[in-house]
Amino acid sequence: MKVICSIITLLIVGIASAQDSSLYKREQFVHGKDTLNYRILYPSKYDVDKKYPLILLLHGAGERGNDNNAQLKWGGGLFTDSVNRVEYPAFVIFPQCPAEDFWANIKREPGKKDSLGGFAFTNSKEPRKALGLVSMLVDSLAQTPQINTKKMYVGGLSMGGMGTFEMLWRKPKFFAAAFPICGGGSPEKVKIYAKGFPVWVFHGAADPVVPVSNSRIMVKALKAAGAKVKYSEYPGVGHDSWNNAFAEPGLLKWLFDQEAK
Repeated sequence: MKVICSIITLLIVGIASAQDSSLYKREQFVHGKDTLNYRILYPSKYDVDKKYPLILLLHGAGERGNDNNAQLKWGGGLFTDSVNRVEYPAFVIFPQCPAEDFWANIKREPGKKDSLGGFAFTNSKEPRKALGLVSMLVDSLAQTPQINTKKMYVGGLSMGGMGTFEMLWRKPKFFAAAFPICGGGSPEKVKIYAKGFPVWVFHGAADPVVPVSNSRIMVKALKAAGAKVKYSEYPGVGHDSWNNAFAEPGLLKWLFDQEAK
């Protein structure tokens, strides 16, 4: 009985540790009159004389706002997991998109009955304000001596998966790898960044919000453009495929194995 109680206690402690959002420091990036809220997780046993990878995670539409907390709901616990923090020390950035904004430039017709669910990616010359601020934030972080600029990664879910694909063509050769989850993007922009680029795409086959065809189209375009593509499509899984993606045992190892040339 004592052994069972000890195991239960360890499990509870482990879960609490993995979900401890207080480990992410609250920060703001200010540019002119614009402010971007974000949270940052510092590497475990942080040493200012060392260089570490940088991970940028873009949240979904449901976590927009100005509380500088909701964006940690999905994926935050993956990086605060005690084992992951020791094995994969890194700076982890979770910016928060304001409620009135959107990471990617899209036009959507919700009632449109097409295979993409009415999503159309507009490829505007300028990014939306929130994504533009994120771009400037990571530019500034890349200038700090503690960031290993050959090991910077970007990923995101749903709206964030779309933002991930847009960041890749807006900042080619900036990131070493990407992991868009249940998102979509512009297949015509893939050739800007795809050749030799490692990307792991995730989607639920039964997604009713962002149809899986969005990822299938991007995967086909990525492969045609010479990207190093991994694709995980989950049968019967709906829009919350990020739960499957973040539970992939090889995700962090695959990510940290990638290094920009």
